Amino acid sequence: MPKMVEVVIDSVRVSLTNQQRIVVLREINAERYLPIWIGPYEAEAITIALQEIEVARPQTHDLLKNVLNTLNARLLRVEVVALRDDVFYGNLVVEHNGEVLNIDSRPSDALALAVRAHVPILVAREVMDAASITPEKDLQVSEEPTEPTSKTENLDEVTDERLSVFEDFLQKLNIGDLDNSESDEEGDEENPDEEPPEKP
Repeated sequence: MPKMVEVVIDSVRVSLTNQQRIVVLREINAERYLPIWIGPYEAEAITIALQEIEVARPQTHDLLKNVLNTLNARLLRVEVVALRDDVFYGNLVVEHNGEVLNIDSRPSDALALAVRAHVPILVAREVMDAASITPEKDLQVSEEPTEPTSKTENLDEVTDERLSVFEDFLQKLNIGDLDNSESDEEGDEENPDEEPPEKP
C-alpha cells in the first residue's frame, strides 16, 4: 500500500474559459495544494454537502451512502491512489462483515461521498509529490506585500498572497469561495426538473 497523506477540501472553483470545475485539496499541517478537474455535477454535489444544503430527494451520492448504511457497510475513508496520463484514480475503502473492501472510484465521486459520510480523505504521497503546488516561501515573508490582483476568499480564509502560487492557473479561474458558488448554480439550470423542498 502506498504511503498516504491526509487532505481536506480547500475549495471548489470554476474556469472562466471553459466552465470546467476544479476541486482543490489542501494537505493537513502543510502548505501543499492539489487541484483536480471534476465535472459540474460532481462539483455541485460536493458544494451542496459542504454547505449542508437540504434537498428534497436523495441525490446520487446520498443514495450510495444510504445503500452502504442499509447493507451494514461502513465507509472508512476515500483515497486518491494514482495519477496516470493526467488522470487521477480514486478508491473507496469500505468495511463489510469484518472485511475491508477496496472499490475503484473516480476521485470526484469519492470526494462527494466523503463529505457526506464525514470520513478522512487521503492522497498517495507520490501523487502529491508529482501534482501538488506549494506556495513560495518569499510570499509568506514579504516585508512589503503588493496589492492583490484579484479578491480571493475560501472557507479557510486563505489569503490572496498564499493563493498567488497558482499564477497562470488563477488567471483562467473564477476563484470565488463556496459561499459565492450560487453564481454557478443560479437558477439551477442544470437540474430544471428538481422538485422543490418538501414542506413539513
